[in-house]
Amino acid sequence: MAEGTVIAENTGGELMQDSVSRTLAIEMLDGVWKAGESLTLEALQSRFGISRTVAREVAKTLESMNAVLVKRRIGLVARPFGEWQALNHQVIEWRLHSTQREQQLSSLTELRLAVEPAAAASAARLAPIDVKAKFPVYAAQMRQIAEANEEGEAGLAQFHDLDVEFHTLILHESGNELFAALSDTIATVLRGRVELGKYPMKPKPDALDAHDAVADAIAKGEPERARSAMLDIVDEVARALNFF
Repeated sequence: MAEGTVIAENTGGELMQDSVSRTLAIEMLDGVWKAGESLTLEALQSRFGISRTVAREVAKTLESMNAVLVKRRIGLVARPFGEWQALNHQVIEWRLHSTQREQQLSSLTELRLAVEPAAAASAARLAPIDVKAKFPVYAAQMRQIAEANEEGEAGLAQFHDLDVEFHTLILHESGNELFAALSDTIATVLRGRVELGKYPMKPKPDALDAHDAVADAIAKGEPERARSAMLDIVDEVARALNFF
């Protein structure tokens, strides 16, 4: 494991806990802290300059993700990634900022291909009329921001906030509680693609057209057209990332 990293403890106890948990998780993902290796709470306190209370919270956070085992008199024992809660949005965020980012993006894109077209078709069938009417509004706002984006990163952030809301609403209106439960996961990968510089500053016309098509199909209650248009959206992502 890396040594000598010190994060001075301050008034932001929760922020400190998150920062240390993130650092350790990424070290496990990068192979710096290998599966089976242990770290005592005392070593954790010393390395990061944190209190016993914060060290225990870090242990609880990592244990809740199945990233470590916590054993008395031994401390935190790193677990193989295959045992982690891979769909947890926090784990995904950690992985997107590790050396496994490309693999994570590829896996999540495959998940989106499996889930989102079906969710869009279901939303076209099942969403209430007043909710269906929201989708063309989202799509129009996204196009307006994208085509008039003279604000650089600020404009792009507005676009992606709407994009996250658009996709989240589809998952929640699909009538499938498992699809809805994936909304944080999908939102994390949508935001992560931007944070990692994997999205153009100006969204492509094809992507805007596909969002328009999904929105129109859902609003008009046309499941198969909604499915096909959503497939176009995720296919465009896969092509842009050179995965398929």
